[in-house]
Amino acid sequence: MSEFDSLKESVQHTLKMIPSIAKQLPTKIPNLLFGGISALTLKDDDKNSIGLVLEENAVKHKDRAAIYFEDKIYTHSQLNQIVNQYAHLMIHHGVKKGQVVIVFLENRPEVVFIVAACAKIGAIASLINSNQRSQVLLHSINQKNDGYFFVGEELVKPFEDVLPDIVSPRKKILFGVEDNEKTPFDNQYYPLKDNLDRFPKSNIRGVKKITSDTPFAFIFTSGTTGMPKAAVQVNRKWLSCMYWFGIVNLDMKENDVIYVSIPFYHSNALLIAWSSSAVSGGAMAVRRKFSASNFWSDCIKYKATAFIYIGDILRYLYNTPPSSLDKKHQVKKIIGNGLRPDIWQEFKERFGIEQVYEFYASSEGNMTFTNTFNLDNTVGWCATNFEIVEYNRELGEPIYGEDGYFKKVKPGEVGLMIFEITEKYPFPGYVGKKETNRKVFYNVFKHGDQWFNTGDIMRRMGMMHAQFVDRDGDTFRWKGENVSTAEVEQVINTYPGIDSATVYGVSIPNTDGKAGMVAIKMEKGVEMDWNQFSKFVSKELPFYAVPLFARLVENFEYTATYKVIKNNLKEDGFDKVKDSVWFKTNKKDSYQVMSKEVLQNIQKNGL
Repeated sequence: MSEFDSLKESVQHTLKMIPSIAKQLPTKIPNLLFGGISALTLKDDDKNSIGLVLEENAVKHKDRAAIYFEDKIYTHSQLNQIVNQYAHLMIHHGVKKGQVVIVFLENRPEVVFIVAACAKIGAIASLINSNQRSQVLLHSINQKNDGYFFVGEELVKPFEDVLPDIVSPRKKILFGVEDNEKTPFDNQYYPLKDNLDRFPKSNIRGVKKITSDTPFAFIFTSGTTGMPKAAVQVNRKWLSCMYWFGIVNLDMKENDVIYVSIPFYHSNALLIAWSSSAVSGGAMAVRRKFSASNFWSDCIKYKATAFIYIGDILRYLYNTPPSSLDKKHQVKKIIGNGLRPDIWQEFKERFGIEQVYEFYASSEGNMTFTNTFNLDNTVGWCATNFEIVEYNRELGEPIYGEDGYFKKVKPGEVGLMIFEITEKYPFPGYVGKKETNRKVFYNVFKHGDQWFNTGDIMRRMGMMHAQFVDRDGDTFRWKGENVSTAEVEQVINTYPGIDSATVYGVSIPNTDGKAGMVAIKMEKGVEMDWNQFSKFVSKELPFYAVPLFARLVENFEYTATYKVIKNNLKEDGFDKVKDSVWFKTNKKDSYQVMSKEVLQNIQKNGL
């Protein structure tokens, strides 16, 4: 598309948006005035916190459901009481404000209980991805912990595999969180079933002293380089999401139920779904693991009126055979990120969805785009200061103008999205200062300014709106997870006989995200044992990070700074490689040479 055509398309799109936006303003203005102003004016010294919201809901919405899970119902009063018991338990064992508590459970209400208890104390719940294993799991735990661990019964085995190598500043205290009670905890654990009821259900002291800038959780993000990094989440961010997403966009009421099939170690669930249900005294319906076949029956069972999504979920639902349940549910509004233009309108029509609040944000970032006006094919608008700048994707660097500053893209063009860091909109960053500094650009448009590097490629659409195009650099998204190529490369390069390996994402037809592919250079005279290599990556990597495609190369091309040039590899993808490509169908299977029939099936139907 030429520059003129891009500009023309952007102008036409902007003109089309104006009538729709104007039509919605009468109903949106009240929510924008209350919710928007509340979200944008929260201050660090506000005596407001997650804990106070829960305590207020326990009084105001005492007997209304707060959480549905399987066949259990927790009212707002019960939720607050259980959270208090967890908080008293932690305090009894020495947990103090600012200390880090490891949370390693599958997706169930106990995760919310522990996070909320930490929020009341001022402690930090480090939410470990329940799919992590081996060295990746150990790295995440060792990034920062203070010796307190909540371990789900269902995850004891992978936890104990790394337990001897966990480094803590004090003697480890292990709390065992029962699940189906088929696997008893040994003597090194405090089983919660036998301990929790010893503690009072009354509110703990000091909740009113927790300010909005107090951290309450770590959410791990792959970032652009290296192993997972702990992104700091503060009370203010949860509260901002409560107002912005819960009121301004979703317009949540006390009768609303939001269905959550995304794990709470994901910011969509923790920050958006939970806060949006809390703002009005509504409820969350929580599922342990996403299931396309049970999705709509769950929505009907819990009388869900909304759900949180990532693009993969919508694609899976869209690809299921038509069913009588497609429109029997009460869901009319959905919120999330990753709904692609190729199925946007068809998805809404098939499932009777009236409102799509697509958004763009990041766990560690200081900004949010939201499709407040329910327009099609856009991540919406942003109320904070952002720019989209020209970017050399091959070198991974912004393009500078003659004045020595970054160059802004024109309407219709694509570039790197950045957000200004100010006192009002700070960048909390990661646990490590070095990792935080890597995400900040300095002296961008004037001397002394600072901007957050999102690492994402976006198109400027006008009217403060933007469209997501792609993820840049060494991160791609697969199965709803960010995959760091550096993290995967670090693991694969330890495999015997490999000289070096480079990992990248490849686009698959009719499939959201990018699948992992690895190019491998073997040591001289060594042949690859694909069966053993398959077992190795399945053991050492989370399932979503295991490369589905592999190829062998004699040498790599390098930049002047010795970085592997991946552009040619990415252009070859999985289907234009002259030599053989190996394909791994699932966790149990080994890599096999991809046949012509398999290739044609993937090209036609995707993965």
